[in-house]
Amino acid sequence: MRRRLFVMLTTVAVLIAAAIVRMSPVSAVASDPYAYQNVRIDGGGFVPGIVFNPSERNLIYARTDIGGAYRWNQSTKSWTPLLDWAGWDKWGYNGVISLATDPVQTNRVYAAVGMYTNSWDPNNGAVLRSTDKGDTWQVTPLPFKLGGNMPGRGMGEALSVDPNDNRILYLGAPNGNGLWRSTDYGATWSKVTGFPNAGNYAQDPGDPNGYLSHRPGVVWVTYDKRSSSPGGATRTIYVGVADKDNTVYRTTDGGSTWSRLAGQPTGYIAHKGVLDTVNGYLYLATSDTGGPYDGAKGDVWRYATATGTWTQISPVPSSSADDYFGYSGLTVDRRNPGTIMVATQISWWPDVIFFRSTDSGATWTRVWDWTSYPSRSFRYTMNISENPWLTFGANPQPPEVAPKLGWMTESLEIDPFDSDRMMYGTGATIYGTENLTRWDAGSQFTIRPMAKGLEETAVLDLISPPSGAPLVSGLGDIGGFRHTNLDAVPPMMFTAPVFTSTTSLDYAEKAPSIMVRAGNFTDADRPNDSHVAFSTDGGATWFQGTEPGGVNEGGTVAAAADGSRFVWAPKGVTPVHSVGYGNSWQQASGLPTEAVLESDRVNPRKFYGLGGGRLHLSTDGGATFTATAATGLPASGKVKAVAGVEGDVWVAGEGGIWHSTDSGASFAKLSGVTNAVNVGFGKAAPGATYPAVYAVATIDGVTGLYRSDTGGSAWVRINDDQHQWGNMGEALTGDPRVYGRVYLGTNGRGIIYGDRTGPPVTVTPTPTVTPTVTPTVTPTTGTGCTATYQPGNSWPGGFQANVTVSNTGAAPITGWRVTWTWPGDQKITNLWGGTPAQTGTSVTVTNAGYNGDVAAGATTSFGLNGSHTGTNSPPTTLTCTPT
Repeated sequence: MRRRLFVMLTTVAVLIAAAIVRMSPVSAVASDPYAYQNVRIDGGGFVPGIVFNPSERNLIYARTDIGGAYRWNQSTKSWTPLLDWAGWDKWGYNGVISLATDPVQTNRVYAAVGMYTNSWDPNNGAVLRSTDKGDTWQVTPLPFKLGGNMPGRGMGEALSVDPNDNRILYLGAPNGNGLWRSTDYGATWSKVTGFPNAGNYAQDPGDPNGYLSHRPGVVWVTYDKRSSSPGGATRTIYVGVADKDNTVYRTTDGGSTWSRLAGQPTGYIAHKGVLDTVNGYLYLATSDTGGPYDGAKGDVWRYATATGTWTQISPVPSSSADDYFGYSGLTVDRRNPGTIMVATQISWWPDVIFFRSTDSGATWTRVWDWTSYPSRSFRYTMNISENPWLTFGANPQPPEVAPKLGWMTESLEIDPFDSDRMMYGTGATIYGTENLTRWDAGSQFTIRPMAKGLEETAVLDLISPPSGAPLVSGLGDIGGFRHTNLDAVPPMMFTAPVFTSTTSLDYAEKAPSIMVRAGNFTDADRPNDSHVAFSTDGGATWFQGTEPGGVNEGGTVAAAADGSRFVWAPKGVTPVHSVGYGNSWQQASGLPTEAVLESDRVNPRKFYGLGGGRLHLSTDGGATFTATAATGLPASGKVKAVAGVEGDVWVAGEGGIWHSTDSGASFAKLSGVTNAVNVGFGKAAPGATYPAVYAVATIDGVTGLYRSDTGGSAWVRINDDQHQWGNMGEALTGDPRVYGRVYLGTNGRGIIYGDRTGPPVTVTPTPTVTPTVTPTVTPTTGTGCTATYQPGNSWPGGFQANVTVSNTGAAPITGWRVTWTWPGDQKITNLWGGTPAQTGTSVTVTNAGYNGDVAAGATTSFGLNGSHTGTNSPPTTLTCTPT
């Protein structure tokens, strides 16, 4: 089942309590130009509709339920997204319930949009109209909601352009709103008051969430072009309704009056109504439910428009014991109108079935046949070399195969200009063929993915480690990937174990090849699998740990900075911690259930948990947590820690962004930031020492994607109004290796990554005050500060270390300098949290611009990587001097 991430951002007033201090206002928000593209996966979600323009070759559109609409580019054989301009204020516009391409003026295209008809989507639906094939749009709001991601979304198309008078459009509406008409190219709409039936079917009328109780209503509109001349309104129009007893209506006077089509079949819903104007047949594909996940009975019918005769032409009639499916995915070959195809709705096992007839439904052949069970013969071959992950890592036993031919195939379309080309949507991608007629010749035709450019994943988490693959993703429905090349489809999703959805990812900051992920799957299918998995090779391979009782969903998980331990907060279960790779788990005390977890990126025994409006801190490896003194934090949100700086923590959520430099003991709230979805970090700007900060937030009243090169004191907007990607931001991170690169997770438009295209940026750091008197070398205890050297990971020829600076005096210090002498030939190769200078074996490190201020009794730190050829012994004495 295709699951969806639903994220809502609301504006609330947040009371800032005593532990919260306000920063100085941010500077006016400027912009910085970026180029954006998708991290390539191809597909990843349900495509309920594919629409070919009947008058212009290669003009093809696709609609998705949460990822907007697309236009086909024949020269690159890829799809171009059309609705990226819809942002957080209109995120529901990415749910496209219907799409119509104008057969007269082919530059015109229309989309009926709105994602949910219950309370989840705050906005009403709208009709979008374009005169340049979707490059730009105008919007007409509607007085009711539309449900692009509601039950029944595969039926259609409910929006249609009159082929004789293209000023006229009809729109079928859900939930009792009936049939609507526009006579001015979709600019204004009025209800067709004479239409008699708004549809009564609902999957579950008593659903308290208002989701399954949705009534799809009026679901398709089909014109009989023969009934009028060009320039005049089409007089005969057929309309499909989600009503099992009254599923087809007709007008013969251009919509003035309507009547139930006489003699029609009952007991099922007509998902599709397709007219063959050459032979005079209206075909119906019917099912016992609205779909798209279900359907157990149905029929295919042919209506002779000249005589009013109905003929049941079902490949497998509903009366047969062999019928365990309904029908949808209906298409007519316009080059050979007697050729029709239909798909099962829905045959999960062993696979979808396509039926093909070349005599208007009198006889049929199947795309696959049973031979001797469990063996099958196939009229097709599948080539998924471009998208090998479509096997889902499966190796099923016959009669099933991998990859599957499809599922949820509500849209099956033969190109009106090319009988050999067919496209069809599934729950994961668009497949197609360019040699379909080989079916009729008795040889096999080839099916390939045709989803390049169409990216529909819901992104739940992203990490960009400092080494290894640049990006690892956690996705809804297809688990997630290790992306070694952002512009190439990865070969396989995570396996061993396979998660349906990966809800959380983390890596060990000081040992980034160690990773952990948590996720969801159907427990009944795999009762011995765990909802947590580990990798020691940067996500290339995975193995599962154990799990405590009662775990059904992944929740969030965090890895210690050195990879030695993990803390896990499964959804609905008391959080736990483990030393090692989950061989055993113990309860973590003091941490709220379903807290959002994060590890300190320096101290391997320090973890953070955000829950109930408080930050909870553990200093014993996750065994115990204590709420810090800070209050006024958001009830829910994201918590992120900065690499290389112990205790540097950010929180993003309703009300804004908060920053702590003392492990959450106190927070500064960033002024000018009134709401935030997420925050992340990437490589520092040239000349800067603090990482670049990225945020999906509302700053100075504008919701967008932002970057700060100055630790949050000033921001630049790095997206624009044409690149908003709906309710973006559930996942967000910068790249620690490439300054300016940002990875953004969307809810249905996949993973976006962006790079700067503007002039070079240089940040001038705040100068450090140099004392006028050369300080006297003091013992380790010092008079104002001390420094403690802590060895970290090591490897042949290399090592890591962390140095903690403590203010031992009674007053704050505003800067510090640490010196030591190496006992061997060690050399610093990289240092964060300070500015190093090394001459021979002598080392001096002065504070960075952001960690020089240390309160009395407080600490800060810096870390380093080094090289050596001899023995790697730590320095015996460190000297710390306030500056």
